[in-house]
Amino acid sequence: MNEGTPRPGRRRRSSSSRSVPQGSPPQTGEPSRGSGQPQRRPEAAFEQTGAMAAQPYDGSPQPRRDDPATQRGDQPPPRSRSRARQDTNTVSNQETVVSESPRRSRRRPGQGGPPEPPGPPGPPKKNPGGWRRFVPSWKIVMAGFVVITAGLFGMIMVAYANTHVPTGTQDEAIAQQSTIYYSDAKTPIAHLGMKREIIELEQMAPQVRDATIAIENQSFYEDSGISIPGMIRSLYMTATGQQLQGASTITQQMARNYYDGLSQEVSIKRKINEIFVAVKLDDTLTKDEILKRYLNTVNFGRAYGVEAASKAYFGERVTAAKLTPEQGAYLAARIQQPNWKADEPALRARFKAVIDNMAMLWPEKYGNLPQTAKFPATAKASNDNELGGIKGYMVTEVLKELEARGLTGDEIRSGGYEIISTFDKRLMKAARDAVTSTMRGMSKEYHAGLAAVNPKNGRVVAFYGGTNYVTDPWNEPFQSKKQAASAFKPYVLAAWLQAGYSLKSYVPGNETVPKELPGVQEEGIRNSHNVGRSVDVVKATAQSVNTAFVSMAFALPNKLDDVKNLVTAAGFNEKDMQDDVDVHSYQFAIGSAPVTPVEQAAGYSIFANGGKYTRHHVVIEVRLNKQVVYGEQKPTKNVIDAGVAADSTVAMQEVLRSGTAAGKGLGSRPAAGKTGTNNDENGAWFVGYTPQYSTAVGFYREECRTKSGKVVPPLHSNCPITPGGKPSKKYDINNPYTRPHEVSLGFEGAGPPTIAWQKFMLAAHQGKPIEQFPQKAEVGLPENIVPSPTPTPTPSADDNPFTDEDPFGDDPGTGEDGCLFPPCGNTPTGDDPTVDDDGTTDDGFPQGGDDGGFGGGLAPAPRPTGRIEGQ
Repeated sequence: MNEGTPRPGRRRRSSSSRSVPQGSPPQTGEPSRGSGQPQRRPEAAFEQTGAMAAQPYDGSPQPRRDDPATQRGDQPPPRSRSRARQDTNTVSNQETVVSESPRRSRRRPGQGGPPEPPGPPGPPKKNPGGWRRFVPSWKIVMAGFVVITAGLFGMIMVAYANTHVPTGTQDEAIAQQSTIYYSDAKTPIAHLGMKREIIELEQMAPQVRDATIAIENQSFYEDSGISIPGMIRSLYMTATGQQLQGASTITQQMARNYYDGLSQEVSIKRKINEIFVAVKLDDTLTKDEILKRYLNTVNFGRAYGVEAASKAYFGERVTAAKLTPEQGAYLAARIQQPNWKADEPALRARFKAVIDNMAMLWPEKYGNLPQTAKFPATAKASNDNELGGIKGYMVTEVLKELEARGLTGDEIRSGGYEIISTFDKRLMKAARDAVTSTMRGMSKEYHAGLAAVNPKNGRVVAFYGGTNYVTDPWNEPFQSKKQAASAFKPYVLAAWLQAGYSLKSYVPGNETVPKELPGVQEEGIRNSHNVGRSVDVVKATAQSVNTAFVSMAFALPNKLDDVKNLVTAAGFNEKDMQDDVDVHSYQFAIGSAPVTPVEQAAGYSIFANGGKYTRHHVVIEVRLNKQVVYGEQKPTKNVIDAGVAADSTVAMQEVLRSGTAAGKGLGSRPAAGKTGTNNDENGAWFVGYTPQYSTAVGFYREECRTKSGKVVPPLHSNCPITPGGKPSKKYDINNPYTRPHEVSLGFEGAGPPTIAWQKFMLAAHQGKPIEQFPQKAEVGLPENIVPSPTPTPTPSADDNPFTDEDPFGDDPGTGEDGCLFPPCGNTPTGDDPTVDDDGTTDDGFPQGGDDGGFGGGLAPAPRPTGRIEGQ
């Protein structure tokens, strides 16, 4: 057998078992050429090759599947050296464990054969069966707990760091009701908006503060803004969909109700955000500041905030500073359920809990309270509408004026303003009584408005607009524009005197000069009674002579423009005045223009206040936190000279002495004024004044007619939109069941309007000193439009026509000059047409009333209604 040839059936071993020829350096990967050399350590082979061949566990080598020698039973030919090196590399690449430390041989000691196979395996480890195999070890549990806790803590810290203390407040949280007062600044007319009055903590009785802490958050002064037990309970109730519990701290409740951005939704997210905010608030605000905001914000049922609630439950005079321990406990008990009735059993039980908690927390102060406390009596809840009765008329006028000045109704209802109006409570009652007593017995078709103004400052001190704003919101003296009729003539008189003419001028009595006036019908303007061919200006005023005032307007330097400019300066709407001049021409001089009672009362103030005019207004001032934020607007300007005002007053005093309203003055108190009656008596006026008050009263009448002409009674002084005011599919605001139509009053300005004026003025001046008008100034020079009449000599003739006695020598009520309700048996003379009892001449020409209407002649057609919306 050749040397180096392996035995049949055995595989060649790795280089670790080969021998190296003598005298030759060892070659890595070379096959052994002799067997005489000592065997090399396996470690040595590893050091050269970097690997050792893996050894099989059994001692018998396995034949290679593709070895033909094995299959045939013969020996393979010897391999070349290069092939041996290649095999060695192949075997080396199969090494799987690499180590720099010496490896232990797997052969038995003292043997050169293959290592022994491993012994039999030991008993298998027991694995837990069933559910136990899913239970992690305590090490895993602890590690997981640490990881989760650290993660949650980190998340909380990040969320807390990113939580910002809110700066914006909820509108409702700081909304305070505003109060409108009468002119005394003490008596409220109405409270508007949310019932809340924000006060300082020092203005709250300690009893109510202690009671609130005792029932809502006993650890308030010790906790950090949150209560862990309460928080857990609240989170649980929220997560389970139940109602949020009242376990939140005072700080949390304040944050939720006070700051903007914290919603009231029931959710975990909102609750967590609320907790973070509460903790931060506790760091940034003092406990007293938190408690103050809370008690000013919380809902107590009838009101928000402890101040308003104190007044709502225990009377207007009981403020938060005056609360007793029982009253404080009562209010604290209401916080949980504000909608409880005043004496509900559940409220009584919670009241007792508050008392017990107070005694437990502060025994030195409230130790005996549980034995002595009684459930407090409360005031009856007010169901009054803030606009009910006459209050609504005052409130709406105040709101309109402030709206025009930039203070909106919404701002008023939430801003906590104190608004001082111009209205005098006593005079408001006097105005209502004067009008309603005069209208007693009249149907609801009759309407009346009264307005009284202080001529010195333009303040509307009283008015009558209706009996109940809720059922009839139309405010007569501010909204009803009616033709002024002869109550407009004093402005023509003032323009006449301002132009340099005097009261001693003689003006036409029976027909105008010129007879044909521009823009007036061919028949011209006439009077309802004969006053003669020529009268002086005083008599023309007292007897309300139409022809005289139209002729005076024509004789002015700028004619109607002088009158229009004067009344515009006296507060009348310039557009209304110009429009009327364009339509009615010289009938404008005798009252065809539409005006309201309040405009007339303010306009006559130029006569009562030396020619000065102050625009009428209803607000004295507006205060916020005791500071005036809106002052009184009362700009004053001179419209006419003081002497013109004085002489105009002289003429109008004669109206009450010997003229159309004779005998209806104010007794010994000087007064002046002017009546007015529209054509067909569709409207009637009296406007009069003293140095203290200027008052206008206007009446008109409306029938409610259906499309077929059927007359239907008014509903609350209004024409019904639907039959009986009941819901209807056929009728609505755009298709009303009835419409108003102006009809004759059946009386003139010297009737009910003058009576109502007299009643009010007598009541208004009670207790006031008598003030005299200025002395007659005798301004201007006579300007006779017509020649003066030939005087009738008498033994006691007096050249001065302005004495206290009747300057015309006629007996009021018996002669033509004293006729109040013509015809009075007078028969016109000369070429004048005959006046019939029906108020028309024998040629069918309509005439005026007691004062000549607004000009007699073809007067402008009456407006369909005195209620002109938007004016």
